[in-house]
Amino acid sequence: MSDRRVFRWATTSARMLIGTVVSVAAVVAVVTAVSVPWPTITHEPVSVSTLPAPAASVVACDGGLLSIGRDATDADAIAVATPQTVTVGVSDGAPPAEERPLEVTDLAIGQGPVAFVAQPMGRSRVDVAAAGASTVRADDLAGFAASACRPPLLESWLVGGSGATGAADLVLVSNPGTVAATVELTVYGAEGEQSPPGSSALIVAPGTQRIVPLAGIALGEESPVIRVSAVGAPVHASLQTSIMRTLTPGGVDQVGAVPQPEQTQTITGVAVTGAPGVSGASDEATVLRILSPSADATATVTVTATGRAEPTLVPDAVSLVAGEPAELALAGLAIGSYTVTVVSDAPIVSAVWQATGFGEGDDFAWYTPSPIVDVPSLFAAPSGPLPSLTVANPGDEPAVVAVTSEDGAFRLELTVPAGGTMTARLSPRTVYLIDPSSPIRAALSLTGDGALAGIPVWPADAASPEIVVYP
Repeated sequence: MSDRRVFRWATTSARMLIGTVVSVAAVVAVVTAVSVPWPTITHEPVSVSTLPAPAASVVACDGGLLSIGRDATDADAIAVATPQTVTVGVSDGAPPAEERPLEVTDLAIGQGPVAFVAQPMGRSRVDVAAAGASTVRADDLAGFAASACRPPLLESWLVGGSGATGAADLVLVSNPGTVAATVELTVYGAEGEQSPPGSSALIVAPGTQRIVPLAGIALGEESPVIRVSAVGAPVHASLQTSIMRTLTPGGVDQVGAVPQPEQTQTITGVAVTGAPGVSGASDEATVLRILSPSADATATVTVTATGRAEPTLVPDAVSLVAGEPAELALAGLAIGSYTVTVVSDAPIVSAVWQATGFGEGDDFAWYTPSPIVDVPSLFAAPSGPLPSLTVANPGDEPAVVAVTSEDGAFRLELTVPAGGTMTARLSPRTVYLIDPSSPIRAALSLTGDGALAGIPVWPADAASPEIVVYP
């Protein structure tokens, strides 16, 4: 081989080697560029965080107990049978709430209910709590009723009452605002969801209460549930329910609204005041009403005595048809206080009916679910029998619950075990602040001679969240 050929081969080999090295380097560079993050340039927009001005706190009361048909010349006339005594209070250090009477155009005799408005202090919201109570003893109406004054809602559910013979129930819709509300009442009964004549496009003027006899929209329904929907302005809805057994009045109650269907509902402080009779007649003194509005469902019902961990009754499964209320008798409960928990695979509403008996001088009450309370909240104990506060802890850790009277003269701390319940005696005509260390549910029970009522404790309205403004 000549020197020229050797040189040519060496030169060619060198070129190939250099090309290969360059190619490998290029591949490595590309892979590295893809896998290693490149420097980026970002521009954060200018923003300002601020809290919106708080709104006034507004609650509306149910008013006195009403009677219908006392005037022989006007069978539809509605009159106040007895007025309501109201207990009200506001956040510590705030001025008293403004009282605003509500006009009732359908009322022949007596005064309508009141609403309370608490204006904010600076940029801090002022909470207001109020509750009322009434006692009546007459030939057509007898019993004790107590209810909390509640903020207006765009949707409410009334679980209770009856459209059957002997009942004289009234749906009460109040508008404490300054704008008219258009209200629709939807009835759920044996035939499912219905919108009967006279239940839609009801105009409730600002500062007024409107009364709708339940028999006018749910005649013959023994276990109705009413959905109250409002547009234009939120409204406060409630139900006055009473019964006549032959010629004997069998009790009266004012039933508060359930804000919305949920898959778990806890009804605390159900007070059983009479032992089951030998004949079993009193076994049906405790009845649970349940409705799944939109889907077929199965609900599991558990009844537990206050202070006990194990269920009092064997948990019962109830099959629910969408739009049709169902009832379950909770038979054989001994005298005491109970918590009824309903867990469903679809959102439901529910309430427990409890009676002291079925004779002259007896009373009944509808106990509605207690929502979660996870912030310091005011509640009012109305006049009447000594109230008992029942606290249920749904959490996995003990909850410390502080209860303080508005004037600071009374303070109580309860340590409620995980999954347990406790009860404490309070004073009537007093406003309290409840402050839990973790989420709890609570309710007031008022029991006395021929008197029965229950009021769930609702949480304080949440403060307005912080908003971000981008100039």
